[in-house]
Amino acid sequence: MATLPLEPHQPDGAPGTEITAPGAPAFSPLYQQIKTLILRSLQAGEWKPGDVIPSELELAARFKVSQGTVRKAIDELATDNLLVRRQGKGTFVATHAEQHIQYRFLRVLPDASAPEAQGPAERRIIECRRLRASADVARQLELRTGDPVLSLRRVLSFQGTPAILEDVWLPGGPFKGLTQEALAGYQGAMYALFETEFGVRMVRAVEKLKAVAADADAAGLLGVEPGYPLLSVERLAFTYNDTPMELRRGLYRTDSRHYHNELS
Repeated sequence: MATLPLEPHQPDGAPGTEITAPGAPAFSPLYQQIKTLILRSLQAGEWKPGDVIPSELELAARFKVSQGTVRKAIDELATDNLLVRRQGKGTFVATHAEQHIQYRFLRVLPDASAPEAQGPAERRIIECRRLRASADVARQLELRTGDPVLSLRRVLSFQGTPAILEDVWLPGGPFKGLTQEALAGYQGAMYALFETEFGVRMVRAVEKLKAVAADADAAGLLGVEPGYPLLSVERLAFTYNDTPMELRRGLYRTDSRHYHNELS
């Protein structure tokens, strides 16, 4: 990994300090450049989801900066849900296998319950196939039209009631070998499967929401009448370095559920 060469006996960020952190914005604060270097190690798989990373002192020595600078970088990565601090144990790479992380991207919740109260979804994989990316899917996943993608459709139910119909597109290269049998047989969150089996961690997502009426196909799969009001959620999820890795379009029943978000 690249280090940050500092001139001898100069404090962090002092005039004349030369910073070398490719990928960081020009003239960014030193802690931001340390954050960029740590992100690069995460992206390269030096520390995998669930691994403990080196201590602040070890990272400070590695990058030749102060412990406070490293701490500020780690604080931001923890705020971004990329790292998790555990008192007395160290700092770990966040993983979707953890219970509280599993619900990070599931925003439609029971009307009177916390996220943890809804329990695991019952999943039915309707189809999983490899095909050529349409112009729309290719554009969002930053592929070329006709590049291979994995397309899957599934229904999520809670307590026996269908609640979510999802269509998902994944770039073919990173998810080579993903099959309908693997998806159906995995008991954890799908993003946890992506981590453990394919080394792809989803770190952030952008969503677009709107109200729609159920067409005949969606109505049949969700157990409602055609024309029934549904919430449409389109999500584009990214791994490190803002690389898009998943396009997901979901239709949600909201007769007993609501979309929950926290703004800060």
